[in-house]
Amino acid sequence: MTLPASHADRLARARVALEGLSVGDAFGDRFFGPREEVIPRIRARVVPDPPWRWTDDTHMALSIVEMLTERRSIDRATLVRRFAERMDPHRKYGVGAFNLLTAVREGQPWDVAATSLFDGMGSFGNGAAMRIAPLGAYFADDLPRAIDESRRASDVTHAHPEGVAGGIAVAVAAAHACRVRALDTGLLDVVLESTPHGFTHDAIDEARRVPATASIVDAAIALGNGSGVTAPDTVPLCLWVLAHHAITYEDALWTTVHALGDRDTTCAIVGAVAACALGVDSIPGAWRASREPIADFP
Repeated sequence: MTLPASHADRLARARVALEGLSVGDAFGDRFFGPREEVIPRIRARVVPDPPWRWTDDTHMALSIVEMLTERRSIDRATLVRRFAERMDPHRKYGVGAFNLLTAVREGQPWDVAATSLFDGMGSFGNGAAMRIAPLGAYFADDLPRAIDESRRASDVTHAHPEGVAGGIAVAVAAAHACRVRALDTGLLDVVLESTPHGFTHDAIDEARRVPATASIVDAAIALGNGSGVTAPDTVPLCLWVLAHHAITYEDALWTTVHALGDRDTTCAIVGAVAACALGVDSIPGAWRASREPIADFP
């Protein structure tokens, strides 16, 4: 499918992804708590009471959309500075991100701050993956550009190759979803081909071998559910759900949250890519109304 490539068209796609991401993020975050309370609510599909507050997943995605709106590409130094200026610990920023962005606020160069994490290895967490889908949607008409820009938007905070690989994988998933406007097992093949070799790549390959008939619990046992907050244990399960359980936006989100784990992030990833394929109108109006407004941002 040939997509229109004007800036306005690209931004429209990015904003659909942002809408799906933010609703998914806020939805998933409402299901933390004791398992004996959370699991029955999920099984019965009890929609949480509003308001649904979004977390750092949405907060950082907003800065990406803002930069694309203004510059049509990613400038690393500017992006990480905006991340740092806007960081709000009450949005559930992880310890690594908090320390990195605090260091940037205090004047440390972003590349020094990013590469100093985790004894100099850099972060391989899922933070790049959680925020990147709007970028993939924006560059859906140019996959090589989507990969390059997603690398630039990822390594400012996640300098480890696995952190970058997670960002690339989700960006490619969003781009593919925009192009084909459908979700099936072909998504896994396309993403695998574009993801750099390593643990994340191998786990996505493993996701191709998890049967569609597997329960979400069994899939999470095989692939992870984000409990480790790493790209390799977060992204593959999200892609598996999208390939097999995204007939509707609601089904995709209920299936994802049933895996528990880092459920605001997994739901943000799945929600963003599902919206790219199914359209913004696939998101229930009541869910969008329950999500905390994001009208102050682009």
